[in-house]
Amino acid sequence: MQNHRLNAWLKHAAVNMPETLTLTKTLDSSSSSSTSSASSDDLSSLLSDELLLRILSLLPPQTLLSPASLVSRRWLYLAGLLRRSLTLLDWSFLHHRLPIRFPNLTDLDLLPASFISPLYQTSVLLTNSSLSLPLDLYTDPVILSPVSIPCESVSLGLEIISRNFPQLRRLCTLAPTVTDSGLFAIANSCNTLQQLELHGCTDLSLRPISVFENLQILKIVGSVTDIGLTILAHGCKRLVQLQLQGCEGSYDGISAIGRCCAMLEELIISDHKMDAGWIAGLAYCGNLKSLKLQGCRRIDADPGPEEHLGSCPAIERVQLQRCQIRDKRVFKALFMVCESAREIVIDNCWGLDDDLFASAGICRRVKLLSLDGCSVLSTQGLEAIILSWPDLERLIVIACNAVKDEEISPAMSGLFSTLKELKWRPDCKEILQRSLDGTGMGKKGGRFFKRRILPGQQRMKYKFEEESLVN
Repeated sequence: MQNHRLNAWLKHAAVNMPETLTLTKTLDSSSSSSTSSASSDDLSSLLSDELLLRILSLLPPQTLLSPASLVSRRWLYLAGLLRRSLTLLDWSFLHHRLPIRFPNLTDLDLLPASFISPLYQTSVLLTNSSLSLPLDLYTDPVILSPVSIPCESVSLGLEIISRNFPQLRRLCTLAPTVTDSGLFAIANSCNTLQQLELHGCTDLSLRPISVFENLQILKIVGSVTDIGLTILAHGCKRLVQLQLQGCEGSYDGISAIGRCCAMLEELIISDHKMDAGWIAGLAYCGNLKSLKLQGCRRIDADPGPEEHLGSCPAIERVQLQRCQIRDKRVFKALFMVCESAREIVIDNCWGLDDDLFASAGICRRVKLLSLDGCSVLSTQGLEAIILSWPDLERLIVIACNAVKDEEISPAMSGLFSTLKELKWRPDCKEILQRSLDGTGMGKKGGRFFKRRILPGQQRMKYKFEEESLVN
């Protein structure tokens, strides 16, 4: 049935093609040998590889990856030619079949294949995106430490990629810490590489970074200090976006990036371990437009005197996600550096109360405020700040349970009527309770989760009561 549908679709596609193109391609004598050996009822055998590639390129990616590649060996080969993005799961596939199976890749992720599978199989896996780690419930800790492949194997694999994929635009891999010949080969051969993601970085593994001429997006994951950040700053002067995860730098490293990377527009810092005073280094990022902090247990230990902080003149967006906000002095220093911000987004940050949120009043040109999961902030604290922003146009308040509808003042109601966009769902528990009214649900299982006493349990209950009476 599926084959008949496919043939019908090919007949429809061939009929709707221009006549000159169809006749030229179908009568082409240089069609592949796989076409001549196809069965007579397969209409795709009438099409040349070039024409069939053009038809397959019109299919959506999910159709191209699974159903279309299972039709025949010819379709499998042609679908591989159209594949542009791939996440590698087995490192041995890189050495033997990857260049032949997918010769036109431009986006390659080697990270999942860079870890050795455990010798024994476990029934529980911890999965994050395309990476899975085995769990052993009988050990402490239960998460088994992932074992990566040797650095020599990583460098050899990168050299194979450099020879076979010169058109590569994005690469995600482990950073070889012993030998850097693989990264040098990628930099010399893949001149169009624009996005690079390196995991397990150290200061020494960033030495080849200066050879990447056209690199625009860089993600560094690992214990990189000011030495590595300085190497990065002097080597990647065309960076537009930089993401640092687990970085151990300080003011010197951040200021070096600001001085050298004049085109940097977006800086993302995740779970950092930087020394005190790094916030002041942001003032050297003259073209920075977006600052995003993710999963930071502390923003800065000691930002230093306020007169030495400076500011980012081009900053437009400040976003804090899953950060712990405890120190008012640090929170105030952050907004002093980003006082020109027009968009403030705070998502699931712990400790944001009225006193801390008052520091955001330093920013006077805010047009967008988004609060999600700020359960300590009250209606009065929110109102005191948003009424002081004359340019506010968009307001998003979600899951802020301390903000109550009945506490909204007339001035705040008047502000709501002038906004271009308003998403107001502060008390999610109240909304859920209203939606469940009259359904009988949400009453601690009174309707659906009544305990059912089995006959055997009833006899045991009576026996226990009789024994207690005898005693």
